Amino acid sequence: MLVISVKTKPLPLPGEAERRDELFASTRWTMVLEAGNSITTSAHALGALSELCQIYWRPLYAFLRKQGYGSEDAQDLTQGFFAHLIESRTYTHADREKGRFRSFLLGGLKHFISDARDHRRALKRGGGMIPENLDEKAIAEAEAQIARATKWQADEVYDREWAASLLREALHRLTQECALAGKAEFVNYVTPYLATPEESAIPYEEMARQLHRPITTLRSDVARLRARYRAILREEVRGTVAGAAEVDEELRYLCRVLAAA
Repeated sequence: MLVISVKTKPLPLPGEAERRDELFASTRWTMVLEAGNSITTSAHALGALSELCQIYWRPLYAFLRKQGYGSEDAQDLTQGFFAHLIESRTYTHADREKGRFRSFLLGGLKHFISDARDHRRALKRGGGMIPENLDEKAIAEAEAQIARATKWQADEVYDREWAASLLREALHRLTQECALAGKAEFVNYVTPYLATPEESAIPYEEMARQLHRPITTLRSDVARLRARYRAILREEVRGTVAGAAEVDEELRYLCRVLAAA
C-alpha cells in the first residue's frame, strides 16, 4: 500500500492536524510580513523573496506579457517587482485579513509598473536582491500558455496562471513527500491522473502491469494519493486567503478559471 508519510511517524493527536494546517496556512503571509521586517537579515529577506518569486513569478510574468511587455522586460520587471517589495518595505503594509494574496501581488505589480521612476529603475536593480534568473523551460511553458490565451484579458491570464502555480506547488510538495517515503516512481506514474475525476480515465490494467501491483491495490493507492494531493492543494489555497471560510470560494473560482482555459 502506498504510504505518504514516514512509517515511524506517530499519528497526530486530536486537533494536531488542524493546528498543523493552520500553521502552514500562515506561512505565505508570514513570509510577506517578515520580509519587510526591519530586523530581518538580508539573507532571510532574500530567501523569502526567492521563494515567493519561484512560486508566483509566472502569473506576474504572464500579466506583463499580456500588457504588451517583451519577454526580457517582463522577466526583469517581475524580478524587479519582488525586489521592490523588499527594498520599499511594502510588505509592512500587508494585512492578510484584508484581502487575498493573489490580489495583493497583482495590485502591487500594477502600482509598480505605473510608477515611471520605478519602471526605469527596475531594469537596473541589483545589490544581491534580485533572485536567480527565471528558468528558461518554465518561461517557454508560460509563453505557450500565453499564446493560447489570445481572447483573455491580462487579469484573466494572471488568475489562470495563479491557479496553475498553486497546482504545481501542491504537486511539488506531494512529490517530495512520496520521494521521502520511497514512492517516487509510483507518483511519477499517477501524476497525470491526480486531478481526473473519472476512474475510467485511468489505465489501471497497464499501470498495474508496469508496477507489478494488483489492480485493487493500485486503485486504493491512487485514491489515497489523490486525496492527499487535494488536501495539500487546500493548504496551499488556505495560505493565500484571509481565513478558512474563504478556501472553498477561492477553490471554486480557480477551478472555473482553469476550466475556461
